[in-house]
Amino acid sequence: MKIKNTEIKIIQGDITELKVEAIVNAANNKLVMGGGVAGVIKRKGGKVIEDEAVKKGPIKIGEAIFTSAGNLSSKYVIHAATMGMPACRPPAGEAGQAGTFKTDEVKIRESCKNALQIAEELKIESVAFPALGCGVGGFPHLAAAKIMAQEALKHLRESESSLKEIIFCLYDQDAYDIFNKGVIGYLEYIAQKLQNGPFTTVDAIIEIDDGIVLIQRSNPPFGWALPGGFLDYGESLEEAVTREAKEETGLDLVDLKQFHTYSQPQRDPRFHTIGTVFIAKAKGEPKAGDDAVDSKVVKFNEIPKLDLAFDHKKILQDYMKHKKGQNPF
Repeated sequence: MKIKNTEIKIIQGDITELKVEAIVNAANNKLVMGGGVAGVIKRKGGKVIEDEAVKKGPIKIGEAIFTSAGNLSSKYVIHAATMGMPACRPPAGEAGQAGTFKTDEVKIRESCKNALQIAEELKIESVAFPALGCGVGGFPHLAAAKIMAQEALKHLRESESSLKEIIFCLYDQDAYDIFNKGVIGYLEYIAQKLQNGPFTTVDAIIEIDDGIVLIQRSNPPFGWALPGGFLDYGESLEEAVTREAKEETGLDLVDLKQFHTYSQPQRDPRFHTIGTVFIAKAKGEPKAGDDAVDSKVVKFNEIPKLDLAFDHKKILQDYMKHKKGQNPF
């Protein structure tokens, strides 16, 4: 698909054989090129790539640097640090088994974002990514696909890009199928549903007994969050929050009251959202559904200890002040 002037492509093949200006290496923070995609790049492009990279390291996890591409047809290799490197490195091909190079959503998101920024600084027109974090990092392909799609969308929407082509290159058929759905399918859904943004969302603070209902998200950004989602065209905010709560928790809302609207541009790591939060009550036991893998009632005194997605920690802090009769705004 196309975003502005940039084609997004998913292909199956060997990333080192592509005729693009830069390929991305899912690197460790010390920039030592061992197994996986890094090992193939080093073997085909020459040790000069690793030597040049190591001289620029170590870097922080999530950061990126570039080097020449040695004997490869590309001009550059962009080394995006998706993981740390342990003091004792296991043999090539065995690191993922021990989980020593484990990565996560934030590291993949930051490394993808910074790799795209390096591509802009190089003023190149084509760049190819592997599945960041999915080799020795052990991260699920579908989750990585959605995170990388979100970062590509955000990057292209928020800047005038020199890139004419962003390629996601997967070596095997299963990974290709997952990325084809997780990137192209996801971006087509966003383009059709949300148009140009900022995007309108709703969230529900559902009070049950002495607690509130939270869901555990199955899509990135991961973590616990208030039930909610995007407004459909032709739908009111009240209808949207009632629908989303039902889809994600199985609960029917009563005593619905609008609480506050949150619009800080960085509140959602994917793109700019304007979210209206409602307070409501409900009866029954929450049951996870839609894109929630779990749902539970959290007691009020446990809320300050929570690590939540988006800006939901701040929302609940404001809510707790409101319950105490204070004005949080």
